[in-house]
Amino acid sequence: MSDTKCKILDVAERLFAEQGYAATSLRHIIAEAGVNLAAIHYHFGSKEELLDGLVARIAVPVNADRIARLDRLEAEAGDAMPAVEAILEAFLMPAAEMARQHPESGKMMGRLHAEGLAPTLVERHFKPTGKRFVEALRRAVPDLPDREFQWRAEFMIGAMAHSMVHAHVFGPDAVPDPHDWNRMSCLIVFLSGGFRAPATMAEEKVEVSK
Repeated sequence: MSDTKCKILDVAERLFAEQGYAATSLRHIIAEAGVNLAAIHYHFGSKEELLDGLVARIAVPVNADRIARLDRLEAEAGDAMPAVEAILEAFLMPAAEMARQHPESGKMMGRLHAEGLAPTLVERHFKPTGKRFVEALRRAVPDLPDREFQWRAEFMIGAMAHSMVHAHVFGPDAVPDPHDWNRMSCLIVFLSGGFRAPATMAEEKVEVSK
């Protein structure tokens, strides 16, 4: 990857993390990176493609780490099922380690989720990996009704995104150091309790016409 392309990606990531995608213009990225519009168009074509390149830069190594961890878990478990906590750790810790090494990356992904851009990006970059983990979690909590399991999986993604962006809902004095990534261990405990909790929704019955 060329130095210019890396510089554009780094600057765009920082600005998207600080201001959000919608509030950051190509003109702002150009000014901060010290390049011209032609360089943006040459390397990426558009702001949307620039964002796609940024997400791919994060997704490829994180997904590879996630799958490697899950493969090891399932191989070690044999005929048994890995624990919910272990599956969650394999899913969450690669993202936490990425964010620890590259704080702007984690914050940017949280911002994208908050702006409603996550569904399209997840579909493109994270769906196959996410499907593996959802299937593993489903096998780990087989007694949950499908609809309730799906909601809990949605809550997991929302909690992860919130933890990554580290939003101060209750004010900055109410939360610990944003650089303390032990919060992901807390999140694993919290989510595993949520997945293991008794069902609250009845399984929907499908009426069969006679």
